[in-house]
Amino acid sequence: MRSVSDSSFLELCMASRTLSVTLENVMATSFKVSGLGGTRSLNGIIEVSGAKNAVLPALAASVMIEGELTLLNVPGIEDVSRMSELLVGIGASVVRDGSSLRINRANTDSSLLKADIAKRLRASVFLSGPLLASYGSVVMPHPGGDVIGVRPIDLFIKGFEKMGAHIVEKDMLYHMSTKGRLKGADIFFPFISVGATETLMMAATIADGTTTLRNAALEPEVVFLAEMLNACGAKISGIGTSVITIEGVAQLSAPQNPIAIIPDRIEAGTYLVLGALCGTSVVVDCCEPRHLEAPIEILRSAGVTIEEEAHRLVVTPPKGVLSSVNIRTHEYPGFATDLQAPMTVLLTQAEGEGVVFETIFEGRLNYVQDLMRMGADITQVGNHRVIVKGPRKLYGKELEGPDIRAGLAYVLAAITAEGESIVHNAYHIDRGYERVEEKLGALGARVERIEV
Repeated sequence: MRSVSDSSFLELCMASRTLSVTLENVMATSFKVSGLGGTRSLNGIIEVSGAKNAVLPALAASVMIEGELTLLNVPGIEDVSRMSELLVGIGASVVRDGSSLRINRANTDSSLLKADIAKRLRASVFLSGPLLASYGSVVMPHPGGDVIGVRPIDLFIKGFEKMGAHIVEKDMLYHMSTKGRLKGADIFFPFISVGATETLMMAATIADGTTTLRNAALEPEVVFLAEMLNACGAKISGIGTSVITIEGVAQLSAPQNPIAIIPDRIEAGTYLVLGALCGTSVVVDCCEPRHLEAPIEILRSAGVTIEEEAHRLVVTPPKGVLSSVNIRTHEYPGFATDLQAPMTVLLTQAEGEGVVFETIFEGRLNYVQDLMRMGADITQVGNHRVIVKGPRKLYGKELEGPDIRAGLAYVLAAITAEGESIVHNAYHIDRGYERVEEKLGALGARVERIEV
């Protein structure tokens, strides 16, 4: 497995890429999309950025790490900007230089997270473990984020309590504290949680004793974080398995070499779907094919040809119509819930009847009502299942992006549709996808950012 501190892969992918240096506030912007009317004309190369779901916990871990931590391949997305603001708010130094970030916790003097930011950012919960382990306390609101169903933090709280923390909820804030260092514990997750696995793993790295996490998440982002922490001096074993063991150490220190963020498999999978829908031949570059086995196999079952190269995938749709498939979301290595909305858009253009079964979040299928307004034939069966019949012609509409993933799925639907669409709330999409209008435009899609 490639070391997280090995930048050769990053250098290959960044050779012809220029990332934005600053992040703009795009709360009041929308995307105007001119649809292709069901034709397939997109072609070219589209590059994948660093993974949102890898960089956010890496940023949180920086508050435990002595010295200056340098991260490469950092995506220019809003969630990174908000997490950086939280770090600066507690006294850390965060410096962006192109696609790299340098973080130093030396002047951190607070463990009180800015409520206005933390309430909007689900990833703020990642900071709870590192701050509690490093400074013995943290005060934060319930983390915010996408409205895709109930997302409690019970697993985090119970895990911290097992490790000796005292937690009370007062004035709509969580007050977490510990006398001395956290203590190692044996923690079983009743259901798989990426966030809880990562947060408790971070906290355990500098706890007294040994911590065992059972039924831990297997996602590549969890593996990346564990390898990064080990590069900083942590002692984590069982990486990539459901049982992770962490032997606490006195401190973590920044490695001499920068650490490159892994490619975003959700972004890559979304572009695979776009190529299958609207492409002639689309190259998804700077990705990690082994992280995409589930979507690749499902797309192949739909009739799509996908050729694998070292760090790229070449997508060619069938000469005729796509074939419908069934989708069941599942924790990694199953089909990612974050790819469910783009695949549902694909099913609207596939021959036959496909069932989408969302097993992770009960509110994640609400967006299908807007696809139906565009002309899709979708029947919703409860909160977790929809039946999609196709192919159906889609027509441009004015849409309100409800969350990161469904927001970009609306853009895919709008590209597929006939006529013009306006996708409002571009901020949601910008939270997870970098320069999306530029990347899609490079393939021939007509996506314009507009002020509203």
